[in-house]
Amino acid sequence: MMNQMKNIAFAAVLTALFSSCAPVPDTLGSLDLAKWREDRNACGGVRATLVEDFKAEQEQLMGKFADDVGQLLGRPDIHQLGSRNQKFYVYFLEKGPQCEDVTKPSSAEKVILRFNAVGLLAEITYQKDLPNEGQR
Repeated sequence: MMNQMKNIAFAAVLTALFSSCAPVPDTLGSLDLAKWREDRNACGGVRATLVEDFKAEQEQLMGKFADDVGQLLGRPDIHQLGSRNQKFYVYFLEKGPQCEDVTKPSSAEKVILRFNAVGLLAEITYQKDLPNEGQR
């Protein structure tokens, strides 16, 4: 019985190890993830052409862990920590001042992904300001 439990645990560890090494997909439905990831800060103008595809596939992202979303969409252009252990990933959707200096405020259109305290994607919004801007 003990050997069987050890074998099951070992198999679970191997499965987790190998599944985490799986290549990141280049598409999510109609969204070209490879193009999305390559257009950091939307400075290449590519993400602007992918907005409708992103909106069409956004439900597939809901409920995923932050690390999984980060692998799919690439490192966020801006990563913010919020109250109550919330986390925000910001991806620019159009060219703007962030292309010259990402540390400067930008009113360029962006998609903001809010992750709850356990790290699951809970909300996706589109706006020009960053979370909590205008509340200062």
